[in-house]
Amino acid sequence: MNRQNERIIKSNIRRSHLSQQITLQYILALVGFVVGLLLLYFVVWRICLIFTWQPDNFLYQFLKLIQATSLFWGIGVILIGWTIITYHFFQKPLRYLDEVVKASEQLAQPDNKPIVLSDAIKNVQDELNLVREQALRNAMAAKEAEQRKNDLVVYLAHDLKTPLTSVIGYLTLLRDEPQISPELRAKYTGIAFDKAERLETLINEFFDITRFNLTKLTLEPESVNLTRMLEQITFEFNPVLAEKNLCWDQHLAPNVRIVCDPDKLERVFDNLIRNAVNYSYPDTPILITMEQSGNHVMVRVQNHGKTIPPEKLDRIFEQFFRLDSSRSSSTGGSGLGLAIAKEIVELHKGSIRAESSNEHIVFTVTLPLDCQKIV
Repeated sequence: MNRQNERIIKSNIRRSHLSQQITLQYILALVGFVVGLLLLYFVVWRICLIFTWQPDNFLYQFLKLIQATSLFWGIGVILIGWTIITYHFFQKPLRYLDEVVKASEQLAQPDNKPIVLSDAIKNVQDELNLVREQALRNAMAAKEAEQRKNDLVVYLAHDLKTPLTSVIGYLTLLRDEPQISPELRAKYTGIAFDKAERLETLINEFFDITRFNLTKLTLEPESVNLTRMLEQITFEFNPVLAEKNLCWDQHLAPNVRIVCDPDKLERVFDNLIRNAVNYSYPDTPILITMEQSGNHVMVRVQNHGKTIPPEKLDRIFEQFFRLDSSRSSSTGGSGLGLAIAKEIVELHKGSIRAESSNEHIVFTVTLPLDCQKIV
């Protein structure tokens, strides 16, 4: 609010300065015209004194007539000059106004072409260009929001339909075949249950999408032992790793404390580890390291899996982007986890990056020890 008031005050000062400038130019033009007229009269009078005039000379008689009516002619010339000068300076702000009106019409449909005004109103030009750039940014943001909404509808229809169809299909088999063997009944029931769980997971993810698109994340920072947080998160993943024949390779600096939002930061590491589990080759370790350097702490999550192509690596933090383009893999989520992770890390004034080469994928998170300080 203070910046806005300061900008308004500066704008008013600039407009007042322009008005004063035009008024001063107008007064100087009038004074210059009168002084020039007097100088011209004096020069003509001095020139006329050089010559010897005859009474019957036509030019002499004309000059005498001019001299006799000099008051009338002088007032007339001054009035004509004053009218012309006044008209010129009256038209000047109107020309400026026409330029501003034309520029305002350009703002109605902003494009990449900048607004150009006269030098005298360059400050107005700068302000209009700021408005134009903001309008372009707003239009782009609205377009992106509309695209995200359309993507959400498409993804929702596609991802929910697949497990729902499976659930309905196997339940229909159980209903239509009452004489089915207990083994086959248990198999169909298990598959339907797995698909129902998948459906629940997708629904929860789409709730996350709604919150991500409609609300702005805020932090509730507190002092946290990051070492213990990572140890607890990795411990909770042990059953998943055992199921997929994976193992941990941990190197965590002891007793590292940071000021952060623990719930949101836990979600970041949960997403990164889950991503590593989903895309790791069987019988390979998942490396997680943490080290402190100055006022920052760096956490790396590395897994052994298929190398991510550079064109996909550049987009990996985009909303709805998934490495599995077929969207049929049971390991693939909504494509929002890494996007949310990036926003949470940046809210902590940190950074996150992804690297992939030689069948290794590495996510590196760098965080300040205190997210409330400017580092």
